Amino acid sequence: MVEPLDTPSISFTAGPYSPAVRAGDWIVCSGQIGVDPTTGVLADGLEAQVRQALSNTTALLRDASCTWSNVAKVACFVAADPSAWGQINEIYAESLGDARPARSTVGVTWLPLNALFEIEVWVYRPLSV
Repeated sequence: MVEPLDTPSISFTAGPYSPAVRAGDWIVCSGQIGVDPTTGVLADGLEAQVRQALSNTTALLRDASCTWSNVAKVACFVAADPSAWGQINEIYAESLGDARPARSTVGVTWLPLNALFEIEVWVYRPLSV
């Protein structure tokens, strides 16, 4: 059974979907872009968007009683110049601390609201915890 999770930290979505769902021992979080979850306004510029998207994801994890150490898989989608990769990695490492989940990164031509960065996470958190 797949059930939407209560996510009070993320009230804004750009479409008809849940910010996070539980499927057995897994929590799957929808992609987060650098939008302020209370206003729906996209942050200005790549660095601000990456920081906001990671902050949104951290808030989702907290809503699910998890941290980055529970994250098994990350997918990043980047609609920015490839030369920005170092800057993205620096912000990413700072935000995740010691956590090092598996990760894929995909260059894309378009993201919702014309964002430059989106992050999606898969979280392992057994029901018995």
